[in-house]
Amino acid sequence: MPPTVQGDAMNALQRTALYMQEQRLTLVTAESCTAGLIASLLAEEPGAGALLDCAYVVYSPQAKTRCLGVAPDMLRRHNLTSEAVARAMALGAARHSDANVAIANTGVADEPADGTPAGTQCYAWLFKAGPADAQPTVYTETARFDGARNTIRRDSARYALQRLPHYHALWRAAGNPEPPTMKPTPTSHDRKQDDDTEREAQRSHGSQQSRTKKDGHVSQIGSNQDQSSQRNRGQGARRS
Repeated sequence: MPPTVQGDAMNALQRTALYMQEQRLTLVTAESCTAGLIASLLAEEPGAGALLDCAYVVYSPQAKTRCLGVAPDMLRRHNLTSEAVARAMALGAARHSDANVAIANTGVADEPADGTPAGTQCYAWLFKAGPADAQPTVYTETARFDGARNTIRRDSARYALQRLPHYHALWRAAGNPEPPTMKPTPTSHDRKQDDDTEREAQRSHGSQQSRTKKDGHVSQIGSNQDQSSQRNRGQGARRS
């Protein structure tokens, strides 16, 4: 049975965006079949500017190699619609972004290709503890959707975002750290206000009063053990 993404889709996307805000997650996508729809859907949500870093649309095999560093040998050994290729795409996107989450998608939306049934979509969700994390955790999954070409593409993009909280919760349950907070760099306006406040405090109390700044967010630099979690729904892609 195809994954359910209709009906409550918009509410589910809003919940994903809220979850990302609460968990201080930023996203980079590597998209083949969805061709940017994953990033576009997230961008529709309020506050997406703090959640989305960038999106790589890599439709051709050559683009996957040129933009994301997917090895040509891997593309020859595996179907383009495979979890192995999705995983390599996510790793490539993560290397080129400071985002702490990467989602990759590759699939077949209409005619069967190389024995892969139409509607087959392969995903990878990657999580890292910070920009310098050289050993991120990657979860992969294959799902199959029904419908016309663009219905499959839209449903596939929604599904990619809806599954993010699930896999992030697994990652956190494995003992990976929550991104810490740090104080942001003050603007010139902030510094002027702080200086005025400090001078007033010195006049009123005869002593210097410490300044306060609003907390911001930053990802923690670290590493965690690489692992893979595969979950097949319907007929998965043929693997060589």
